Amino acid sequence: MAPRIGIFGGTFDPIHVGHLVAAVNARHDLGLDRVVLMVANLPWQKAGERKVTPAEDRFEMVKAAVGSVAGLEASRMEIDRGGPSYTADTVTQYAALYPGAELFVVVGWDVGADLQSWERLDEVRELATLVVVNRPGAPPPAGLRRQGWRLAQVTVPNLEISSTDLRARAATGRPLDYLVPGPAVRVIRERSLYSVTG
Repeated sequence: MAPRIGIFGGTFDPIHVGHLVAAVNARHDLGLDRVVLMVANLPWQKAGERKVTPAEDRFEMVKAAVGSVAGLEASRMEIDRGGPSYTADTVTQYAALYPGAELFVVVGWDVGADLQSWERLDEVRELATLVVVNRPGAPPPAGLRRQGWRLAQVTVPNLEISSTDLRARAATGRPLDYLVPGPAVRVIRERSLYSVTG
């Protein structure tokens, strides 16, 4: 049987429980062998928007958060490749590494509505099924099937967790407990990530 691999890319600045809930539900609902949390090296869509935490620190948070969760893994492929992180490059690389594998690109509903800005979108559409992680009762972004996507939808509980808020909480010493996985909180504290002076 060809492996079924989910690729869930992101800045993960920081990773939080919403990311993990999306990953484990996508794996379960779609019968994926594994979901790879792909840490972006240079998230080109955030360029000039704000200072992004160094990729190595973000990878350590994701690796700590995933820990020994069955079927989830952290990947530094985009970090090792260097330069801006494009999903097309990652999907192409996975297709070469795992010939015959079924690839699934996992995105949040908000990202699903903004796919037209992606680089080399046709390559992603050709090589992978798009998985839109959605809130209960919300429709998938309009027009994706008309654009030729193989599309799957995964519904998860509505968790309103903002990475911006989490960074602000960390900077002011407010608790991150139960919002960010405990091992990732330890990485944040050990490395003084998001602190005003750090």
